[in-house]
This record gives sequence, structure tokens and C-alpha cells, in this order.
Amino acid sequence: MDLLPLFTSTDVAVSAPEVAVLPVGSFEQHGSFLPLTTDTIVATAIAAAIARQHNVLVLPPITLSCSHEHAGWAGTVSISHQTLSAIVEDIRSSLSASGITRLVIVNGHGGNYVLSNIVQTANAMTPGSMTLFPTRSDWAKARQDAHLDSDAHHDMHAGELEVSILLHVHPQAVGEDFAAGDHAADDRPMLLVHGMSAYTKTGVIGRPSAGTVAKGQALLASLVQSFDDHLAALLSQG
Repeated sequence: MDLLPLFTSTDVAVSAPEVAVLPVGSFEQHGSFLPLTTDTIVATAIAAAIARQHNVLVLPPITLSCSHEHAGWAGTVSISHQTLSAIVEDIRSSLSASGITRLVIVNGHGGNYVLSNIVQTANAMTPGSMTLFPTRSDWAKARQDAHLDSDAHHDMHAGELEVSILLHVHPQAVGEDFAAGDHAADDRPMLLVHGMSAYTKTGVIGRPSAGTVAKGQALLASLVQSFDDHLAALLSQG
């Protein structure tokens, strides 16, 4: 799959999209069998699936974000929530100047808490201008539709869901040792205080062994359906 869009300025002028889609990933550890770019690949795959069904402008992904809970693992790079917020605001402002006033943020990293605040604030100022996708309920429905064995709490990081999506869209990025990578850490009361390292030595919390190509395909199909409600909410504001 292509992480960067290849359409031209002429292509965008002809298609005249009303909505832009911004994938936001991360650059953080995902155990020994998934790449540091896993969340970026997931967000980009969701954005690409949306674009196959709707006339939207898919932007290049933000590949660094708020991964502070993974500090200490080799390769992990974070930016502050203030920086991420400023990047999104600059993108929104630039899009608006070019005539695109609706922005979908496709978030692939659960630690990007600030994105909810950004979207909420944007809509308070300009109703119907921004949405954050997928929501927890969108992910829950996708898990159910794809018949995943685990839920979001037990399958927190580098588990069944992420392995399934990567097996579907980028199988060469998944190491063979995912089948032996399961790690349970269901009780994580001080995650914000101590980070991931207090609950896992491998970087994994979940059941990667349960991941399959078919589940990855079904997850994306469900999310594309759920996106219709987000698009309708944006366009209903006129």
C-alpha cells in the first residue's frame, strides 16, 4: 500500500472534494513483529478505504504524534500535544483558505488524546467543520463485525486488531513471531503515571496470535460503513 497520495493538483481541481481526510499515526514500538509505523499504516489504510467510497481529499499522514507512554523503547519518537495541535490547526487553516472547510481526522493511535479536544473546540467555533474517526463505538462495531476474539481493553497494543489490519494491507510488515507474541495485562491502573513498561516487557498487550487477513479485511469494511454517519454529520451543516 502507498503511504503517500500520488494524485496531482489537477486531479484535485477536477474532483473538487468538499472534505479532507487527515490520517494521524505514530512512530512507536509495537513489539518485535510490527513496525514502528504501525499506527500510521492503520490510519492510512482506513483513509484509503474511505477514499475508495467517497470523493475526499486524502492528505499525507502525520507520522509522529504523542507516544510518551512508550518512552524508553528503542526507536519511539514523540512530539508534544501542543505541537500536534498546532500542526492540525495549521492544516485546517490552509485547507480552509483553499476552500475545503471540513476535515476528518483519522486517528490510528489511542494515545493522541488531544485530538478529541481539537475536534470539540473546532466544532464549537464552526459547527460541522471537523470529526474524529474512528470513535470507540466505531471500533467496537468493527470488532464485532469482524468477529474478533478480544475486546479493546484486553487487546490494547500490537494485538489482534493491529496484526489483522496489517496482515490484510501490508503483510510483509508483519514478523512471523506474532503468533507467539500474546501478553495479558488487563489491570493497568497507573498507565498514565508509569507508561507501558510497567505492564509489559515485550511492548505487547493483547492477542496478536488471533490476527488474520480475513479479520483485517472485515475491520476495514465495517469502518467504511460507519464513516457514512460522520460524513453525513459534516455535510448536514451546509
